[in-house]
Amino acid sequence: VTGAGFVVFNGTLKVSSGFLAKPSIVEDGLMVQITEDTMRRLQHALRHKENFKIPCGKVAAGDIKEYVDICWVEDEDKTNQG
Repeated sequence: VTGAGFVVFNGTLKVSSGFLAKPSIVEDGLMVQITEDTMRRLQHALRHKENFKIPCGKVAAGDIKEYVDICWVEDEDKTNQG
């Protein structure tokens, strides 16, 4: 689990790169490079306040161990304390 001050979603990752998505820590935030298709699905999920999971790593890896999870919560006050 990584806490971040901000998140940047970059939709320019090419399918030919061999990656599903590439997360990287930038200063005190997180940048996630995703494909154009994933960006469209992410935008839809955000507009409709739906949870969204982005699997990261190589396409051919098979065993995905890293995800970026976007989760909506009911009570933000309790979630962000501390």
